[in-house]
Amino acid sequence: MENASHVSSFTLTAFGDMVLEKSLHEPMYICLCNLFMNALLGTASFYPSFLNHLLSDTQVISYGFCYLQMCVMYTYIMGEMTILTAMAYDRYVAIYLPLKYNTVMSCTNLYRLLLAVWIYPVVMVSFALIFSLSVPLCGNQINKLYCHNWDVMKLSCVDTTVNNILGFLVYASFIPLFSFIVYSYIKILIVCHNSSKEHNRKALQTCLPHLISLISFYATVLSEAIQSRLNTKNVSTIVRTITSLELLIVPPLLNPIIYCLILPEIRKRVVKTFKRKQIGTRLTIPNAFFNKDKL
Repeated sequence: MENASHVSSFTLTAFGDMVLEKSLHEPMYICLCNLFMNALLGTASFYPSFLNHLLSDTQVISYGFCYLQMCVMYTYIMGEMTILTAMAYDRYVAIYLPLKYNTVMSCTNLYRLLLAVWIYPVVMVSFALIFSLSVPLCGNQINKLYCHNWDVMKLSCVDTTVNNILGFLVYASFIPLFSFIVYSYIKILIVCHNSSKEHNRKALQTCLPHLISLISFYATVLSEAIQSRLNTKNVSTIVRTITSLELLIVPPLLNPIIYCLILPEIRKRVVKTFKRKQIGTRLTIPNAFFNKDKL
């Protein structure tokens, strides 16, 4: 006890092996890291509040926190789209313009791209919610497990045509992003069609998880938009609840799985990490056992 000292902090050493993998310090994987960070942002806007309401006798959310939840959640939704667009651009340059890849996707250009990826959804969402904050409300019951701008606007005491148009413009801003993704993949498919089978296989291998992420995301967004804007009184509450939660459950859970299974560099790293932990466990347990016997 003489050598004991006051401990005020702890160092989490397990992170050392994760961040030093140089083979993953490439634009594609950096964009992928931002995609996972955005998923954490989206789930953080819902699950803490959801768990709190499950454990409470009353499911009440304050006015300020309701708008904060909407701000974070919509930033996640738009951020998912902008990040997927940036990833499509990265694959487009890598496959369609391989000789210019290192120049176009330099560190400086990559950081500028990621800055735009995050600023765009924050500005768009903030602009839309500022208009919503100015609308007087005549009710306080939202038929969802979380705050949703469309359902809040249904409680308005005044006409919300301007807000509806603004909401439509926000959704319409997805169109140019989606159009570019379609254009980039048309170009990629043309290159793959004219290249060797090996090059074709590698190109499609890196693009497949992105396409799955894109399809799952757009499917959940479309499902949420239809469920929110159409008259769903004849639909059971369970079905409405499930469809409203797809956007917060499917992409955050599906993306890590498909990228780890399909992308070889990530799969190798995961397997390497697990093997290292298994070897470390095999070496540690016998040593601890024998030392115990000596005591």
